[in-house]
Amino acid sequence: MKKKCKIILILFFVLLACTKKTTLDKNIISSVDSLPTYLSLANENNLPLKIKQNYCQKALTIILNQKDDSLNKVNLFKVANRYYNMSDWKSYLKTTKLILDRAQKSKDSVHMAKAYMYLGDYYESQAISDSAFLNYFQAEKLYIKINDQYNLAKTFLNKASLQYNEGDFFESEIGVFKALRSLKKQQKVNDLYYESYNLLGILYNEREEYTKALEFQNKALAILQDKSILSFYQYKAASLNNIGFIYMKMGNYKRAKFFFEKGLAQENLFEDRASLYAILLDNLGYSKFKLKEQDQLPDLFYKSLKIRDSLDLTSGVVSSKIHLSEYFAFKKDTFKAFQFSRQALALSRTSNKFVNTLEALKQIAIVDPKNASSYSKEYIKLNDKMVKSERNMGEKFSRIEYETNEIKDQNSNLQEKNKTLIYVFSICTLIGLFFYVYKTQQAKNRELLFKQQQQVANEDIYNLMISQQNDIELTRIKEKKKVAQDLHDGVLGRMFGVRISLDSLDKVDEEEAAPKRKKYLAELKNIEQDIREISHDLNREKSELINNFIAILNKLFEDQQNTYEAKLITSFDSNIKWELVSNAVKINLYRIVQEALQNCNKYADANTIKVEFKSEIDHLVLSIADDGIGFNAKRSKDGIGLHNIQYRTAECKGTVALKSARGEGTLLLIKIPIDQKINLQNR
Repeated sequence: MKKKCKIILILFFVLLACTKKTTLDKNIISSVDSLPTYLSLANENNLPLKIKQNYCQKALTIILNQKDDSLNKVNLFKVANRYYNMSDWKSYLKTTKLILDRAQKSKDSVHMAKAYMYLGDYYESQAISDSAFLNYFQAEKLYIKINDQYNLAKTFLNKASLQYNEGDFFESEIGVFKALRSLKKQQKVNDLYYESYNLLGILYNEREEYTKALEFQNKALAILQDKSILSFYQYKAASLNNIGFIYMKMGNYKRAKFFFEKGLAQENLFEDRASLYAILLDNLGYSKFKLKEQDQLPDLFYKSLKIRDSLDLTSGVVSSKIHLSEYFAFKKDTFKAFQFSRQALALSRTSNKFVNTLEALKQIAIVDPKNASSYSKEYIKLNDKMVKSERNMGEKFSRIEYETNEIKDQNSNLQEKNKTLIYVFSICTLIGLFFYVYKTQQAKNRELLFKQQQQVANEDIYNLMISQQNDIELTRIKEKKKVAQDLHDGVLGRMFGVRISLDSLDKVDEEEAAPKRKKYLAELKNIEQDIREISHDLNREKSELINNFIAILNKLFEDQQNTYEAKLITSFDSNIKWELVSNAVKINLYRIVQEALQNCNKYADANTIKVEFKSEIDHLVLSIADDGIGFNAKRSKDGIGLHNIQYRTAECKGTVALKSARGEGTLLLIKIPIDQKINLQNR
């Protein structure tokens, strides 16, 4: 009887256990089956954010309970993608780091490289450029190791895009061509070819190489004939916008308008890429404004501004408000023009993009001429800061590559050393001495770690010293060049004049020469004071130029007439509003006039010299003519004086024309592009 009871009891427990196992198995199967549903719902655009996050978390819970294999990591990447699409950066970072940790433990190079790419995308989205670059570089090394040319090309493009955003155009161009070399023997990679040509077009446009820019943008556009590239990304609209933007920078607004209208005509553009739609609206509006076409203005600017504001696109909002300020300034609505420029400046200062603030400062200086001087000072200071920041970031990228390779080599050496130690100690170790060997090994590891840290610290100090030395050398060269220009353009010309005047005293009676000698000695004292000011970098002359440009020029002309026999005729166009001309242009124009007069005095042997400032549409024209002996302009080599004139004109983005022939005098024609609002005042 007891045996029967025992048998019945055992059967009962077995049956119960089987029932529980069956229920558990069903739950597991049910969870696995629901995973695709959760992933699909987490990517549904029509659902609220919190609900999508909830589905993502459910999918993640199922995946974490599964076996850690390649399929498991693929599913984890799907979860990370969904967090990226919903801009849940915290969850995206956490999931990506989890994938990287699992891939490192299983030594899965494929998924390690992909995880580094995802981390690079995260840091790029957060504008942490150095961390983004480091992760892209880690991915690059792994893709080279496993010979994955397609993903290697993607990595090169990501790095190139990052370098472009930081202003490192040269290294960015190199990165794109590396990507193109990786794609040579690849099939079905038109999407990456498109990205490569598009980025090259943008790069050459930034460098004002417009022919090349159009060539690569048209190549990118031609690739879009491949139907395998999804229209959802609206690449065609993006390329049409880029081509239009190139023509806009070239000043061909009619052609630019054609491409912007064509881009806006693309199907489902607003639904697929609202930000691109807003850019095209703004660019079309600006082209119409430049063409003086009033239809749809300022509605195009307002519509673009509304979309950008709803998407929280700070740079876009700043651009729209600057364009509205320009529009209302042209309409003589100074209140609205000032309001929009002030709003653009305030908003740009909250972002970390210096370009936005520079553009806003340039515009507000035009609509608020009373405070133009302070805006100009801030512009110069910020521009210098931006150039230095871009240079430092380029150097940081190079340093990251170098230090990563160094650490990799050190780690490889350490691994080899550790293996050797393990083999030696494994052979020599006895059970009775295990504890002693363990303690000894710990001490050696601590010592090795200390040495490694010490070596890294020494390398950091050395790199810092090299960087400081480079900065000092660059600053020294720049200052030498500046002082050389100021000495040549200002001091030497005046000293030459005094020397000529002192030579002429030999032909004058002593009684008549005495007061003139005192005058020239006073002039020498002034020159001495100017040299002292140059050495202390006081910039007094620049300040005077900015405050009273015409008076400074007249003082120069008065000195010319008092010192030399040639007749000097000067003319200023009354339509030029000098207070609207930038300080940098005024300074360079003064130096050009000074240098040209000095050349006339030295070489021309002229009876008459004529200096004229004229206002033309979109240009300020300076002409300096003499009736001297002239020279062969084609054969004569450029001296330092003419070189300085060309250099200063280039700084103002202007052009130089020199006409001369033996016995026919010389004409120097300088054209500086000036916004037409300056020239149309009071006409």
